[in-house]
Formats: sequence, structure tokens, C-alpha cells
Amino acid sequence: MNAPVYLDHAATSWPKPPAVHRAVYDCMARAGGNPGHGAHALSDAAAQIVYDCRCALAKEFGASGPERVIFTAGATHALNLALHGALQKGDHVLCSDMEHNAVYRPLCELQRRGVITFDTFLSPASDPRIGTARIVTDAAAKKKQNTRMLVCSHMSNIVSSVMPLAALGAFCRRHGMLFCVDAAQSAGHLPIDMQQMQIDLLCIPGHKGLYGLQGCGALILGDGVTLTPLLQGGNGVFSLSGEMPELPPERYEAGTLPTPAIAGLLAGLGNVQARGIGTIMAQDKHLYDRARAMLAGFAGLHVCAPHCRGPVLLFYHDRIPSDALGAELDRRGICTRAGFHCTALGHGTLGTPDTGAVRVSFGMDTTPADLDALYGAMKEILL
Repeated sequence: MNAPVYLDHAATSWPKPPAVHRAVYDCMARAGGNPGHGAHALSDAAAQIVYDCRCALAKEFGASGPERVIFTAGATHALNLALHGALQKGDHVLCSDMEHNAVYRPLCELQRRGVITFDTFLSPASDPRIGTARIVTDAAAKKKQNTRMLVCSHMSNIVSSVMPLAALGAFCRRHGMLFCVDAAQSAGHLPIDMQQMQIDLLCIPGHKGLYGLQGCGALILGDGVTLTPLLQGGNGVFSLSGEMPELPPERYEAGTLPTPAIAGLLAGLGNVQARGIGTIMAQDKHLYDRARAMLAGFAGLHVCAPHCRGPVLLFYHDRIPSDALGAELDRRGICTRAGFHCTALGHGTLGTPDTGAVRVSFGMDTTPADLDALYGAMKEILL
């Protein structure tokens, strides 16, 4: 059986680089202790891996120090910690019209509880004429006196639309608002510098563009940002106190950290750095242009937001429901994702059909031959 053509990297990257496999195995073989919870060499070795990964993430994303890196179960966990931990009763929040449910559902829940209200502002996804100035102007028009936070995805998970983080960060700083960024799709694909972009809360997964394992991500805090912890429990420090510690990272990390996954994340980040973000960006756009050109030849097929070039491409067909199209592609060995991609806001903004759409997404090892295989499968299905 031929290996599948994997075009679902926006969900999770696969296959992982060999360096990630080695790092995870090596961690389990030589650093099997609980980091920070043991007085022995195996615990110390695990703690060193955790610290090294904190340092690497802080440097990569422009945080002021490794203590600002909080390990989480993923970007969704990080976003919940950021939103529930920072927002208080009476706050108002701005979010973009393309947000994933990892942002949208916590905001809806906080609004249902009567804690906050929120409004959406424009993203560049729906219209190529929507540039930075219009996005900031629309956010300013929606801002209220009690607006506490602006939260947005850096890059959408359904199309390759990119938010102008530097401009939005400056806007938030001028108005004393927290700036929270969901980098689930952009980490490993686009450059991110928290200090230059004035980001207060950066939420990243380990298992997508950074090529780590599922179950590990991070919330990276800007200077001066403190939160109410989402979880309480042991972390190896101040064990006689009934309160969580005051200082990060221990304040927000209750329980045992997933050291093997953190080791994999460290190795995956190293793989991305070796390739270079600039090289990855150029490859993403080249693959996007090739895929879009191939799909353009099929009657009745529509590419959403074709002006947004990057690692994610979304399309639908006039007469074939997306789930049926995705199933046909799967039968031919092409891995995609069909439906609504946990993004009610985004699909509403784009106006996709009531059967959703099919998403293809690229990784570092996606090749033109993979896209040729996609094209061949689409020909068999549609012609």
C-alpha cells in the first residue's frame, strides 16, 4: 500500500521529523523522572529538558525570559487560561470575524455567564480590499470604554489570511488593552516577535507547525501580565502553602508536565529553525499557487479567499457536499479535512455552503508531487 498523501497539517503535522522521534525516545530512556518533583538525577535531567525548551521558545517568539513560558496541553488550553485568567466581570472583548472555536467558545461561555460581552471586527479574509488601516479602524469603531482585550488568530485555520499583528498591538497599547494572539496556525510558518508586535499573551500548539507531539503547547506571557490560574495543584515548589505560587511559570503549571512531548517540541522547533521561517513561507506560497492553479480548472469548484496565499487552502464544489468529496479523496489516499473545521465564525464570514468546505494544508515536507496526486484524484472524482 502506498503511503498516504498527507495534506492535513493545519490539524496536526505528520510525519514528525526523525529528530523528534529520537528526542522523545531519548527523553523516556534517560530522563524518566518528574521534572521538579524528585531529588535524583532522572528528575534533574527532565527538568533540564523543560528549561531548555522554555529558553528556546522564549528566544524564538521574543519573550523576555524563560519564566514567561507556560506549558499547556495545547493552544486551546493556553487560550482558555489566557481568557478565563485575564477577563473579569464587566469586561468587553474584541475578536476577529475568523476566530476558531478555541477563542469563540470561551468568549461565548464567559458571555453566557454574564462575565463579559464581545464584538467582532474585520479580518482580511472576506475581501482583498480590507487592509491594515481598515482592520484597525473597524476595531476602533467597535471598541468601548470597558474593552479589556483584543484577541485574534494570527493566521486563520481555514484560509491563509494573516492579521496585522504589529498594527493591532500598537492599537492595543495606545488604548491600554491586552493583546492576545492565537498562533495555532502561524507558529512555525510566520515570524512572531512578542516585543516588536506588543503581544501580551501568545498561545501556541506544539503539534502543528512546530512538529512536536499532540498534548503539549504553551502560553507565553508578556512582561507584567498576571492571570488567575485555571488549575490548582502540585508543582514542586511552596508545597506547604494552600495557594498557587505568585510567580510564573509555576503559578500556572499544576501537576506533572509532559516531558517527552516537551522534548519533542524542542526538537521540532530546532528543525523549523534549521529550515528557516523565510524558506518555509516561500514554500507555502509556492505550493498554494500551484494547488490553486490546478483546482481552477474544475468546473463548479470554488477556492475561498484566493487572495490569501499561504499553507492553507479551502475549496468547495457546487454539487458535491464537502464530506462526500473528502471521503472520495480519502479513498484515493489523499488526507484532507472536510466540514466546518471548528470555525463557525470563519465559515460564516466566508459564506461557505451549508455542507462546509474541504481544506488542504501544507507542511515542510509537502512536495509538488503531493499536489499532483491531489489533482489526479480530483480528476477521477469530478471528470
